[in-house]
Amino acid sequence: MRFVAHSSVSAAKRSTTRTRSRAQVEIPPPAGPPQPPQGPYGAYPGQGPYPPQGPAPYGYQPWGHGYSPYNTPAPVNGLAISALVLGILCFLPLVGLVLGFVALGQIRRKGERGKGMAIAGIVLSGLGTAILVLALATGGAAGFWEGFKEGARDASGSGAVFSLEKGQCFDTQGGSLEGMAYDVDTVSCEGEHDGEVFANFPMPDGGYPGDDAVTEAADDKCYSLQYAYAMDAWAVPDDVDIYYFTPTSDSWSFGDREISCVFGNMDEKGTLTGSLRQDETTLDADQVAYLEAAEVLNKAMDSAPEEEYVEDDLPGHKAWATRVSGALTEQVGLLRAHRWPADAEKPVAALVGHLESAKDEWADAAKTSDVDTFYEHYGKALDLTDAKKSVTTRKALGLESTPPPAYEDGGGDAGAGDAEV
Repeated sequence: MRFVAHSSVSAAKRSTTRTRSRAQVEIPPPAGPPQPPQGPYGAYPGQGPYPPQGPAPYGYQPWGHGYSPYNTPAPVNGLAISALVLGILCFLPLVGLVLGFVALGQIRRKGERGKGMAIAGIVLSGLGTAILVLALATGGAAGFWEGFKEGARDASGSGAVFSLEKGQCFDTQGGSLEGMAYDVDTVSCEGEHDGEVFANFPMPDGGYPGDDAVTEAADDKCYSLQYAYAMDAWAVPDDVDIYYFTPTSDSWSFGDREISCVFGNMDEKGTLTGSLRQDETTLDADQVAYLEAAEVLNKAMDSAPEEEYVEDDLPGHKAWATRVSGALTEQVGLLRAHRWPADAEKPVAALVGHLESAKDEWADAAKTSDVDTFYEHYGKALDLTDAKKSVTTRKALGLESTPPPAYEDGGGDAGAGDAEV
């Protein structure tokens, strides 16, 4: 936050008037003719000359040559003042140094005041110049500039100028994950919280691409990155949705490029409890091996054509069937290559048998040119990869064994892509 301090100083002129009273004293007239008044002050018109009197109460001396009784002081050199100000503020020290030397020369020639200020300005500006040279030589200036930009981002109050690390949980200031966020409070993931960061990634450099482009990038990347953090989709509650923090046009100008992908409640005012993290940091090697193999099939299933029905895009569905068949081949290879614990060997072997049969059905679907035949092979393949067929294996590995509602329903359309083991 940037604070602008405004100092208002009020100066009032003080006018001091000194009055002098003159008391009249009766003095007997001296012998001889009356004497004229002494000094440069003549008699007032209309008044007769007074005889000589004693010294005045304040004893002013008469001034000759027509000079005023007060001397006019020499002016202060303006460059000396400028040199002192620049030296104190450490602002443009080289300029302050030059102004100080120029001021000394003018003071000697013109008899002006301000020699002390000029010298002080030279000394302070010299120190500022030395510090500037040292900062440039050691890279301190770059650090200062980065700190300045970060402070400017904080002061701008626009968009995601704060930073959150992968795995951190937080509460928003307004309790909602919708709208503009100026700051968040990091909290423990064990209790209730508004969101959990599961990934961060930068946008490419260049000009601000626009709100739509930033949102599209966040949609695509965050959706795909969720599985690397929450590898077991069965362990993610059904009311969890994906949110993200993105740069704004203002924060972009200060170097903000980071998009943070966040798990939050589907109800924007709702909360989460406990961490959703299921990866190498929380799972054992057998669990990771199983989930990595399952993710191969999941990605292929997610690549279904936009057209929901086969008859609307048979070529697209045949290409999809080819991708799924290839993914099943890869998944079977990964499951066979891993050395499973004794209590998981049989369940994994049974699952591999189902996956191989499903692979053949998908391969046959990819070859057919008949819509009904495609549906026939597709239906058999989905039955073979039904979520319930992996429950025994999951129990043996200590993973979540209750299929999410979306997988239990089966999703009967060809483009559903709900098979998950």
